[in-house]
Amino acid sequence: MPRSPRVAAAIHALSDGVFSRLAHRIEQLEGEVYPLHVGDTWMDPPVGCRMEDLRSEGLPGLHRYTRPAGHPALIRAASQRWQLSEDRILATAGATGGLSALAGTLLEPGDEVLILAPFWPLIPGIVATRGGRPVEVPFFGRPGSAAERLGPHLTEKTVAIYINSPNNPTGQVLTESELRELVAFARAHDLWIWSDEVYEDYVYVGDFVPLRRLAPERCFTALSFSKAWGMAGNRCGLLLGPEDPALTAEVRKLVVHGFYAASTASQWAATRALQGDGGWIHAARESYRAVGEAAAACLAVAPPASGTFLFVDVSAHLEGSGPDALHGFLLRCLDRNLVLAPGSSCGAIYGDHVRLCFTAAPPDVVMRGVASLALLLGRRGG
Repeated sequence: MPRSPRVAAAIHALSDGVFSRLAHRIEQLEGEVYPLHVGDTWMDPPVGCRMEDLRSEGLPGLHRYTRPAGHPALIRAASQRWQLSEDRILATAGATGGLSALAGTLLEPGDEVLILAPFWPLIPGIVATRGGRPVEVPFFGRPGSAAERLGPHLTEKTVAIYINSPNNPTGQVLTESELRELVAFARAHDLWIWSDEVYEDYVYVGDFVPLRRLAPERCFTALSFSKAWGMAGNRCGLLLGPEDPALTAEVRKLVVHGFYAASTASQWAATRALQGDGGWIHAARESYRAVGEAAAACLAVAPPASGTFLFVDVSAHLEGSGPDALHGFLLRCLDRNLVLAPGSSCGAIYGDHVRLCFTAAPPDVVMRGVASLALLLGRRGG
């Protein structure tokens, strides 16, 4: 029982950020910096969808609250884009806010969520802050059926599976066959499916299959205008609910008591993006594909099948063992003004990897940073 001056144990145990051990050094960097640690884009949103394009004269109520479920214009546009009824759609404060509201709705204290690893770094903390227990399941790139991989981690307290495909950080896109195995496992054990599909528009190899099509009765889908449209600072996302709209209504209660409603201005920017012709996403996808392939070639690793990251094994270049070994490697990168994310933030067993975002800076800056990493690793890719 936390009483003054103590705080809740689950919160105290969390890191205050993925890069907290490096923050001071990052702030001291001078000259050209290669900030490839955060998943973001250097591109501005489409013209007409930027904050400077929004004016209260043409958008009544721009600076007022809108409905907690989402601005009617955005929900209508999303309904048309994803072919779902409006009562199954919630506007959220980014995908992060949506997943947090979902966790608060579906988890009782001590409930467990199977998190397919490697994973987006914030999802374990989202589960923990809602009283749940995140269970890391090495999955991407591992052999065996879904049941064989997940089964050993299943307990009577397991209530949900978190699936991120297209995957951050590996870029892997799960096939329909793999997704059907996951759905069968979820149905066999009466589990919810939390499907994080924020990179659905950035698939370069293979086909993307939305999980809600395979498990409409139990799947919640998180989407993000941060990733799709270069609006990370706007904090606007969507949560698509299962076929029973009453379930989405339950999550809406957490939205009301969590952040009440996503930013009205951000929702207008998102609405305009959805109403466009898709040209911006097409151009962004081709740009991302090109720099991703070039970065992979330079590092002599496989090109990404999707997304905006490379997940690089640096085990041969670590000095010592344990978490300090990777920290030492990241410090050597900082000596070159190169900022990377620790692989351990994507799963405890990935302390010999680094995550690199190849869209966080203009392509020429990214490639100079990648070249510096290649030099450090002694690689001479094409």
